[in-house]
Amino acid sequence: MKIRYDLKPRAARRTDPFRPQGPLSFGQLRTDHMFLMDYEDGAWRDPRIVPYGPFSLAPGAVVLHYSQEIFEGAKAFLHQDGEIHAFRIDRNAQRLNRSAEGICMPPVPVADQVEAILALLDVERLWFPEQEGASLYIRPFMIATQDSLGVKPSRSYLFCCFLSPSGPYYPAGFKEPVKLLITRRFHRAAPGGTGAMKTGGNYAASLMAGEVAHKLGASQVLYVDASDRYIEEAGAMNHFHVTREGKLVIPTFTDSILRSITSESVIELGKAALGVEVVQERIELESFLSGVRSGAITEAGGFGTAAVVSAVGAYVFEDGKELKVGSGGIGEHTRRVYEVVTGIQRGQRPPPPGWLFKAPRLA
Repeated sequence: MKIRYDLKPRAARRTDPFRPQGPLSFGQLRTDHMFLMDYEDGAWRDPRIVPYGPFSLAPGAVVLHYSQEIFEGAKAFLHQDGEIHAFRIDRNAQRLNRSAEGICMPPVPVADQVEAILALLDVERLWFPEQEGASLYIRPFMIATQDSLGVKPSRSYLFCCFLSPSGPYYPAGFKEPVKLLITRRFHRAAPGGTGAMKTGGNYAASLMAGEVAHKLGASQVLYVDASDRYIEEAGAMNHFHVTREGKLVIPTFTDSILRSITSESVIELGKAALGVEVVQERIELESFLSGVRSGAITEAGGFGTAAVVSAVGAYVFEDGKELKVGSGGIGEHTRRVYEVVTGIQRGQRPPPPGWLFKAPRLA
């Protein structure tokens, strides 16, 4: 792929390292440029890096009416060698293509996605926020652009990737456990639907549940499946818990659970790296709650790109009651997983082969 560079004049873009004053929020800032590529007549065309800004879209574009859209989220980090390293972006590229297949969009070659991200990171390397716990959040996405009101897949698409200099997803970062609402009023996805795809409609459908959770003092919702029996997601994260015997359990991936790259990484690292056995099981909600009450389950949390690892200190019910997990704090196994994964991301621990991608100095 030959990328065309249409960059801002040097005087109009960042020329010194980004050193934010005060805590940096998640996902609010943008760097100077973005990557774009168009799909027409059965082929991807004109890969380019251009100044970040609005692009033209017809009012009848399929994405606006029928939500034919997918996206991804990844992170890049500044290592002690002064270079920018992205974490497992090939896996994000593969997941984007699985999402594309699920809603009838064309795949974007994995190698092209990786090349695009690394080229953009190179252009924007001075935007890395020099602040503890910060990263460059990477947001690739694809939208259907054909101007058509027929309910059918678009014939044209736009692939875009931009960067967001970000702090921790939750303001307190890893230091403070979150609470999750347990309710059967809302369901994130159903078998045979789009739950295993990273598409915007899934997140729009979760907004009301999230607002209810916030009113009850919870950060997110612990979703169960459509049968109201098995645990699935923890908001926008994969759920996990740790047993008294030292086993870390992640719900078995189904077609209504989005496979977290962080969860996959934890599974691959396993006991040798994490000091805890990692397994996947179908987890009945009532059995889980009984385990928390009896102390058989001592820790719980969520895995996701934005927060990496979040500890759950308590579960909230709609009647206002709370169920504390263990001591209500951050458990030793949860802390160990967080330290290992973030240590790899930040270059403080040796990574498994192929997990990190260094942005080459090209632009």
